[in-house]
Amino acid sequence: PMRTVAVLGGGIGGLAASYYLSKSPQVTKVILLESSGRFGGWLWSTRRSDGAVFEHGPRGIRPAGAVGKNTLNMVNSTCHYSHVLKEQILYVNEQLHRMPSGPSGLLRTAPPFSRPLVLSGMRDILSRRGKQEDETIHSFVSRRLGGELADIAIDSLCRGVFAGDCRKLSVRSCFPVLYNAEQRRGSIILGMLLGSGPGPVVPPGPLAQRSVTESWAQWSLIRGLHGRVQLHSEAAVTKIRPSETGWKIDLEDGVVSADHIISALPAKALSSALPPSCQPIIKQLQDISTVTVAVVNLEYEGLWSPGSFLRGSRSARVVYDSVPFPEHNRPEGHTTRLTVMMGGAWFQEVFGDPESVTEDDLLARATEGVQKHLGVTSAPSWSRVVLQRDCIPQYYLGHFQRVESIRSFIKKNNLPLSLIGSSYDGVSVNDVIFGGRNAAEELLGSVV
Repeated sequence: PMRTVAVLGGGIGGLAASYYLSKSPQVTKVILLESSGRFGGWLWSTRRSDGAVFEHGPRGIRPAGAVGKNTLNMVNSTCHYSHVLKEQILYVNEQLHRMPSGPSGLLRTAPPFSRPLVLSGMRDILSRRGKQEDETIHSFVSRRLGGELADIAIDSLCRGVFAGDCRKLSVRSCFPVLYNAEQRRGSIILGMLLGSGPGPVVPPGPLAQRSVTESWAQWSLIRGLHGRVQLHSEAAVTKIRPSETGWKIDLEDGVVSADHIISALPAKALSSALPPSCQPIIKQLQDISTVTVAVVNLEYEGLWSPGSFLRGSRSARVVYDSVPFPEHNRPEGHTTRLTVMMGGAWFQEVFGDPESVTEDDLLARATEGVQKHLGVTSAPSWSRVVLQRDCIPQYYLGHFQRVESIRSFIKKNNLPLSLIGSSYDGVSVNDVIFGGRNAAEELLGSVV
């Protein structure tokens, strides 16, 4: 039996892996090591004394697909949650536009698009399958659905999800569902309709079934997780050394021994802790790039809402938090809560060096953006600025080969090490939780 498993990193990936490990009788002890003073990683919120909640990282979690069902199954027994239906609004050429929806929306020409979206669908069905091993998201969508959809909708989606540039990101790693649909069915649309190959199958629990019958678009946690795990905060890992039975993990004030390590650390953080014997993968881990995002939470007096969500301009995105999750508003009085996310792949270009930018600069830029795009003249009554450094990995071309190469080195050398987290297999909360579950299952050799 596996006696002690150390999980490095107390973000949602590390917490999920610990949760799944703690359910197994094969593991005697799970030790979770987190360098900061709080757990949850990029999932981070401020709960004000008047009851209002402001998110500084990911907020809504999608229920769709196997990974979405898996998260809901985990939450079913451990958490309180709320759900939401939503629509998308795009900001293009200085104007707000509602995204077309429903059959009639696909048949009509609706700005900012110059032709009906159904014509893009016809193009996809009639296009040939691509031959490249990997391709940028922009090139892939332009080829299959046309340049306009790539320039407007997909460009906006990549800014919203990755805070990244669709002309540099890999379709195979960022949107494997689209890549696999073309590989398997020769078309994105046929792949979506008929299924694009053997993926993970997760039987839906009661909460996942509810999300389908009630057509949830997103959901959010109200209160968090508990489990039978030793949690250590303020426990930064300085070095990992091989030992006879597994690993010795050096902390700033002590040493932890473990039979196996599940690392949920960002790739660069792991690379600086690995021993010299792991040199071949240290460089590859360092090559997984990340971007920095400034998150500015704003609260305004009064209720106003041109729409639920807004994907913003070139380097900013605005989310109407008070519409999808009204239970996070303060109970008394009418307010509108917004989050402005800025920077990403364009951080340096827009703000300069993240080290020298001030919170005042970021707050001023965010409130100016809200005034310009939404016509709001009043100043916010409350604000909070958080600079999330290196928070979103960027899967550039060839990312899948790098990850395969890192994992094959680990396997070939029989290293008792598993890699999970947003650096490798998807940046969404669902992907990261599913990665934690997969690592626990592989380690234990059974379904958890």
